[in-house]
Amino acid sequence: MSDQVTRAAELLKEHRESIDRLDAVLVFTLAERFKHTQSVGVLKATHTLPPSDPMREAAQIERLQRLAADADLDPEFAKKFLNFIIQEVIQHHKKHQS
Repeated sequence: MSDQVTRAAELLKEHRESIDRLDAVLVFTLAERFKHTQSVGVLKATHTLPPSDPMREAAQIERLQRLAADADLDPEFAKKFLNFIIQEVIQHHKKHQS
């Protein structure tokens, strides 16, 4: 193998190791987030509050889009990602109210 190919393989390995660590951080961060949203769901069910809060959701989407832009991440991707999470959370909240 040439030196360039060897170096490219080393760089690829380093990038993949970083990606693997970041994936783990994402999973643990999402798990922590869902622990809190589960508590919110129980609280809402206990006090007969609606499972969804559209005003908060809209504010969170706007905030995340700003953060994404600041982080040089596509704000539309951030919006889609948060919408997915919000829908999951709402489904969990609805289960608490059943």
